[in-house]
Amino acid sequence: MTEDEALRVLDTRKLTRAHVPRFEEFDHWRWYGRCAVLHDDQGEPQEIYFWGFSGD
Repeated sequence: MTEDEALRVLDTRKLTRAHVPRFEEFDHWRWYGRCAVLHDDQGEPQEIYFWGFSGD
């Protein structure tokens, strides 16, 4: 997910685990894979979150 996408849909550039439930707003088609960098409360990157849909 780009920072611009996050800002447009989630109103932030620094995503956290609290934003994960809203990631489905980016799912508009089949056969895709996405990732996002998740940050801690101090704004430091902590993990990469992957999600997607295989179409099966």
